[in-house]
Amino acid sequence: MMILRLVCAWASVAAFLLFGDALLGQLGGPVPSLLLFLWLLGIIVWASFGVVHEAEELAERLGEPYGTLILTLSIVIIEVALVGAVMLGATGAPTLGRDTMFAVLMIVLNGVVGIGLLIGGLRHFQQRYNLKGASSYLAVIIPLTVIPLFLPNFTTSTTDGTLTSFQAVAFSIFTVALYGAFLALQTGRHSMFFREPDEDGRPPAAVELAESAPASSVRELLPRVGLLLANILPIVILSKSLAKVLDFGIAKLGAPPALGGILIAMVVFTPECIAALRAITANQLQRAVNLCLGAAASTLGMTVPAVLLIGVFTGQPVVLGLSGTNMVIAAMTLLLSTLTFTGTRTTMLEGAVHLAVFFVFLVLVFSP
Repeated sequence: MMILRLVCAWASVAAFLLFGDALLGQLGGPVPSLLLFLWLLGIIVWASFGVVHEAEELAERLGEPYGTLILTLSIVIIEVALVGAVMLGATGAPTLGRDTMFAVLMIVLNGVVGIGLLIGGLRHFQQRYNLKGASSYLAVIIPLTVIPLFLPNFTTSTTDGTLTSFQAVAFSIFTVALYGAFLALQTGRHSMFFREPDEDGRPPAAVELAESAPASSVRELLPRVGLLLANILPIVILSKSLAKVLDFGIAKLGAPPALGGILIAMVVFTPECIAALRAITANQLQRAVNLCLGAAASTLGMTVPAVLLIGVFTGQPVVLGLSGTNMVIAAMTLLLSTLTFTGTRTTMLEGAVHLAVFFVFLVLVFSP
């Protein structure tokens, strides 16, 4: 299966490198646009599952939090590639970065968390996680959400939800620095916060971590890293073609512009969401927390500077400020997430509340 997946992915890359201009030039003509979309979508999603598989193999060898961190960063690289491909396209997309980041937050923090806590509650009644780890994630997610997605609506240098070049560069540096500091703590002195707690909900001691950490040599890890890159690269290369088909389809159907960001978020994060739900089913809530909250943090920490810098260097306008309605939903999501992850155990009630907010988000996409 792994070999077949790689062959199909790289064969598609070769086909679009050789004949992509001809195929994409006939969108809406002899070549059915839907067929091209399904082809590219199928290959990208299939390769994404390959990324998840290889990241999970590395997770077994490296242990937490390195395993979920590798998976999360791999997925976000794919997301940045897709968003960048659309923004650098002929038509541009000033709100795509904002719509994608907002969609990721809603899908992960409300959709996946909601479904996961409902499943976990049904199967295991209550599930425990490491409170320190969840609190650390939320402490980073809140400023990384409010500053790029809320603040542009209230600055006086611009009036349309955009930022000046100075603000864009400054916010990019701040975002990278904050996320980098978080990664340093997550993989360094506070790595115990992101591991399964003991029966009393306390994080494992440093001595326990040293004794339980898997030992893997570089020779064992290199093949897996190579396979991980071999699955990521086709997605990055094909992302530009998918972006053109997606842009054409949304314009042709007259669909809401935000639908592009939602589709990109769903395509990119579906494998990771499935991995999180599988972890919850296996009563590994901490791994699911690492995946869900880590996805939100890394999306903001990496996509915000990428989108802003693309805007600065290309001169394209980048609209980051959310609408008033979406700011209310985002604020409610952050508040609910803080309440959900303030104890050491979760129940079905929290899942139901998050799912309710997610359904409100979906309704407002098509009926704002």
